Amino acid sequence: MHPRSRPARTALMALAALTALTTTACGSTQETDDESPRAPQDRPTTSRPAPEPPSSPSPADGTDVSACTDGDCEIAVTEPVTIHFRGPGDDGRATLLVTTVGPNEIEYEVKSGNTRSKGGASGPGQGCLTYLRDRGSGNSCGTLDSARPSPRPDAVVIQATTGPDGTALLHIVSP
Repeated sequence: MHPRSRPARTALMALAALTALTTTACGSTQETDDESPRAPQDRPTTSRPAPEPPSSPSPADGTDVSACTDGDCEIAVTEPVTIHFRGPGDDGRATLLVTTVGPNEIEYEVKSGNTRSKGGASGPGQGCLTYLRDRGSGNSCGTLDSARPSPRPDAVVIQATTGPDGTALLHIVSP
């Protein structure tokens, strides 16, 4: 016998034994009702019901886009939509274009006078805040609470939060 073949042979035997143990440990047997010593309700269960995914919160204004015309609303959207609302400045008109909505995803653009701002977020609990002022705007995206944002004396606040079921929650808060 060659001296190197003994360690290889030992390794193969160990692998064969490990395979046999794994197959036995992971294998399952099926009992018929005649062989079962316990009633079905007494048998231990190995599966648990899947947890229900968290649902999106119910918005105050439902899905009514027209509730936003005064610059103060909380709505849910499930598809691209255009929302016209009262914005800052002399013009007083603004438009929110939601361009993408999906499970844990939203993208949008805000227009007010000469100001344009884009926001987008993807992932559970993600979202964006846009502060729309009469002379500009700013965005902040990341992990957000879906609670209504606080009003700002000098800005319209737009918050868009993703939802696991493909529903995004939008808040528009005017001063």
